[in-house]
Amino acid sequence: MQQLGIDIGGSGIKAAIVNTKTGEFLTDRYKVKTPQPSTPNEIAQEIKLIIDHFNWNNKVGCCFPSTVRNGKCLTAGNISKEWIGVQIDELFSKTCNNLEFSVGNDADLAGVAEIHLGAGKNLTGKVVMFTIGTGIGSGLFYNGKLIPNTEFGQLLHNNGQPIEFYAANSARKKENLELDEWAERFNYFLHRIKDIFIPNHIILGGGISKRFDEFIDHLNIDIPIHPAQFLNRAGIIGSAMYAIQEEAFNVV
Repeated sequence: MQQLGIDIGGSGIKAAIVNTKTGEFLTDRYKVKTPQPSTPNEIAQEIKLIIDHFNWNNKVGCCFPSTVRNGKCLTAGNISKEWIGVQIDELFSKTCNNLEFSVGNDADLAGVAEIHLGAGKNLTGKVVMFTIGTGIGSGLFYNGKLIPNTEFGQLLHNNGQPIEFYAANSARKKENLELDEWAERFNYFLHRIKDIFIPNHIILGGGISKRFDEFIDHLNIDIPIHPAQFLNRAGIIGSAMYAIQEEAFNVV
């Protein structure tokens, strides 16, 4: 089935029309910069540009860089604090000629793609998907069902700040770390996750996952770690899938 998926990130907004049965992109990926400041009205206008670009007139799937409950933004990490409390689906619908929007957390929906079509397709038990980028997003699944709105990147580091400030890919770039230096930090994060949640499997996504083979030897956690199959396309694919059968993916 053909479906438009949109992935809103802290630095860019990406979209494509997707075959939701296979995850294949049926169009070229279209990308615009996330406006700065990333206020509700500014991002809504960019979403309208994307809808117009694809000449799309059906339901839209969209992943968003915050916790999202019933289409409402509950937190704001790498976007404007003005988003907190905004009904995202209604705002986008009003801006885009009353199209229906299905909105979820970005790492959750990237996980939907990987769990059902990608690296996690045959995995059972408790599976955590991490998207490593500007921050560390997380999606938690149990036997293929999503437990939404985990924010494991917000666990506090020993300096009192969220651990994503220490172990995300943005920290590697900001501090000009070698890949092995960054991997040691991320390894520390994974051990914290193991101690608290004891997952059966871990999937690593986001832009850095394409260098998986270069840093996997620096991760010594005794839990199977899998590179994401769809890399940074997972958010678009998962958003498209979520728009079609949202109810099928959630535990509750």
